[in-house]
Amino acid sequence: MKKIALVLSGGGARGISHIGAIKALEEYGLKPDIISGTSAGSFIGALIAYGYTADEIFEIILKTRFSSYLRFGFSFGGLLKIDRVEEIIKKYIPENTFEALKIPLAVTATDLHAGQEVTFRSGNLGKVILASCCLPGVFKPFNLEGRDLIDGAIFNNLPVAPIEKEADYIIGIHCNPLLFDKPFSHMHQIAVRSIRMAMRHKAKASLDRCDLLIEAPELGTFNTFDFTKAQKLFDIGYKYTKELLAEKEIIF
Repeated sequence: MKKIALVLSGGGARGISHIGAIKALEEYGLKPDIISGTSAGSFIGALIAYGYTADEIFEIILKTRFSSYLRFGFSFGGLLKIDRVEEIIKKYIPENTFEALKIPLAVTATDLHAGQEVTFRSGNLGKVILASCCLPGVFKPFNLEGRDLIDGAIFNNLPVAPIEKEADYIIGIHCNPLLFDKPFSHMHQIAVRSIRMAMRHKAKASLDRCDLLIEAPELGTFNTFDFTKAQKLFDIGYKYTKELLAEKEIIF
């Protein structure tokens, strides 16, 4: 049997589509032997690595009001502090360590001052996930082990490199497609699109290294904070992946 790696991108609320895609993979009989994730992908990846099914994770998402765990930062670093979100992780992974996971997990964040990717595979799980999810300008950077860390998606939104030598087959789920036929009329839309274009360009090498890349085009119409559209995001990931697997006819 080939050793399967699952790599999960960031994408905020769009990351909910990962759960639908993973459900389709479960039904197909594809289960990861190692997982790598960043930002939203690190949160979902940790729950999968601990042993939760896709359906159980989606239920967790539906029950959790993430906004109630955020608080204003009132500092130059960001509008919100994300530290209380660790309570969610402790609730569903009480040990709160990488070592408690049933599947090895690599989580990527970005060192703000060194300007480089940082990958974690041991220690305090919750704090590492928080660091990986710190979207700059929205959340205050998370200080861990003397480093100011921000969203891992800034440098690499599909962290294949940390685990590619440990797997025979890489499945990448990327939830940030670009739609080129959508007009933009507001400065905010232009800024967001510019950032997503830059991030996709940086991630291109990782996208190309995936043996199976799952990237539903329909996700391009959603934004980072569309958490109220969880069911639709889940359904898109599930349906697209089911159709892709039927087309590819993957056999090990």
